[in-house]
Amino acid sequence: MKYETIIKLYGAERCHKTQHYKTFLKARSLDYAFLDVEQNLKNAKELRKLYANRKLNFPTITIDKKKLKNSSEKELLKWLEKQQVV
Repeated sequence: MKYETIIKLYGAERCHKTQHYKTFLKARSLDYAFLDVEQNLKNAKELRKLYANRKLNFPTITIDKKKLKNSSEKELLKWLEKQQVV
């Protein structure tokens, strides 16, 4: 399915949950941007702006203005379906 929505994955290479999300998205042939918050200060600032506490809450996936943090695979799939990307 082709879509115009951009999926962003904020995380870190060392994070096992981030790696799980990367595998999950690739397995479903979903285009996404991986934004490493430890290697890139701009990505870290962008992620901090998403949360009132300004913490690096990763992994976080965003689609447009919607965000999902550290969910189960089942919750993630349901959320992606709701966002109409799968």
